[in-house]
Amino acid sequence: MGDKMNILFTGAASGIARKTIEKIKNRNIHIFISVHTEKQLERIKKIYQYDDNITCLKIDITKKKDCEKVKNLDIDVLICNAAIGESGSIIEMDIERIRKNFEVNVFGHFELVQLILEKMIKKQKGRVIMMSSLAGMMPIPFLGSYCATKASILKLTETMQLEMSLLKYPIDIICVMPGLYDTGFNRVMFENKYPSMDKKTYFKEEIDVIRRRENYFLTFLEKKKFESVIKIMEQSIFASKPKKIYKSPLLQAIGAKLYILLFE
Repeated sequence: MGDKMNILFTGAASGIARKTIEKIKNRNIHIFISVHTEKQLERIKKIYQYDDNITCLKIDITKKKDCEKVKNLDIDVLICNAAIGESGSIIEMDIERIRKNFEVNVFGHFELVQLILEKMIKKQKGRVIMMSSLAGMMPIPFLGSYCATKASILKLTETMQLEMSLLKYPIDIICVMPGLYDTGFNRVMFENKYPSMDKKTYFKEEIDVIRRRENYFLTFLEKKKFESVIKIMEQSIFASKPKKIYKSPLLQAIGAKLYILLFE
């Protein structure tokens, strides 16, 4: 991919993206870190102010004007990591929350992919890494909106893989599917349904049970260490012959498959 690889991360203010950046930043690469808000941009610029090979950008991927900032960048690897998680019952959630979930996680990213792939196709090389989730493999009560966005990313990525395989030059399309890691994202996502459910819900009598199950779920399943997911991120970025799909951690990936079998 050339002597100095240019990598663009979306949604890199925290979490897995930030931990990956910390691991790889001293390689012979230039990293473009994009974040959602001006406040995040100020914070991230302070963190990386002494790293000459890092450029920080404010890109709201749901805004066309922001996405067009990438037009002048020569990107070798695009990592679509930005995401929000809306929770609640599909039968009573405000449809605007579901629509927003898809706008950020799915539509915004694939519009950005189209912009960057256009340049990759012209130079006949590049790599696109789409961040899905093990949650995209299975139905999880009260996380239907989020799970659906991640399932959509998986299927659209697999479709891109088939389409790009018809071209005769090496543009890799990769899907990374992390499980539960303790980044703070999951707990915020689980909690954001309760303000509306506390006011009105079909599940009023079950709220305490739902909360206890979710706390148990996060307490015992979230991984505190990130080595496994950072390893697959490195492989997806730098491997000369990457896999089409990476899943991590292994036990959660196996558990997701078993969950699907039991559900069916």
